Amino acid sequence: MKLSLSKALGLLNRSISFNKPHHVQWMLTYRCNYRCRSCDVWRGQKPVKELSTDEVIAGLEVLRGMGVMEIVLSGGNPLLREDIGEIIDYASRFFVTTIYDNGSQAAKRVEALRKADFVAISLDTLDEKKYDYLKGVHGAWKAAMDAVETLHKQGITVGVSPTISQLNMYEIPEFTEHFCERGIPVLFCLYQHDSLKQPMFHIGEKDDELEISDKVAFAKICDALIEKKSRLHGILITRKMLNALKVLALKEERMWKCKALQSFFVIDPLGNVAGCHLQKPVATIYELPKLWNSQRFEELREIYRKCESCSYMCYMFYSIHANVQGNIEILRDQWKNAKEILVR
Repeated sequence: MKLSLSKALGLLNRSISFNKPHHVQWMLTYRCNYRCRSCDVWRGQKPVKELSTDEVIAGLEVLRGMGVMEIVLSGGNPLLREDIGEIIDYASRFFVTTIYDNGSQAAKRVEALRKADFVAISLDTLDEKKYDYLKGVHGAWKAAMDAVETLHKQGITVGVSPTISQLNMYEIPEFTEHFCERGIPVLFCLYQHDSLKQPMFHIGEKDDELEISDKVAFAKICDALIEKKSRLHGILITRKMLNALKVLALKEERMWKCKALQSFFVIDPLGNVAGCHLQKPVATIYELPKLWNSQRFEELREIYRKCESCSYMCYMFYSIHANVQGNIEILRDQWKNAKEILVR
């Protein structure tokens, strides 16, 4: 990632600011052309009006003013929006901008993706048949592999993002080596079912085939990734995160308190804001500046701190690394790995 001087200075200034949200996940659309077994966004979703390009850009300006450093554009599949190139172009001027794709669109939208700081392609396994099964679409694996190769050859910072589940868990060490040795970073997600009743959207079912049941093996995989970080570049998860996941798996103890609506929050396609996708929306993006330091938001943060409903890695990451000290830890841990997060 090549940062302009103005962007780098802006990010540095925001990284040492207190009481500022550093990370936002913006689900630009619920539309998706895949039928993934690890995600229910596509199930039962009625057509939802989405913010216009101008409304999204106005929202980005709000986030910039609040001190946000990083934006993850997701969905659904955000590349199904025709205006995604314009959105990426604007966001990348001010934020570390990551965009997700299931592998079906990226190779067709190369020019739109050039200014993104990081493109994450969902890819869970090197087993073609298994991946097509997980995605519910024949040809999904080949499309994802082609997308990674195409973007990498075009000089775009692209990585793969496996969702670790019981079905692919034992492959993760080999999978990680395969891509890191080829200069492709690996950014992990962790499958779980959503237990809360009224989330923005729902993921998974309890005790389904994807839910990790072999906790001892999962802990060993965390150890394996810690070992690999000492010799491989591109493993985009900190040692602190891996140790926290290991303790959670073996002892069911949490080494962190959730920092939803403090260090991070999520935005839905209509611009509604929630601490995370498991919680009800509490404001619109345009209302955030006046509510951020309100008593109401402080009360919500206290509720979220006590929440133990998930182990989503993105939420964990910005809870564990939620302050200036955390930013320094990331710099130290990832210095040789990932340019896209050096400024956090």
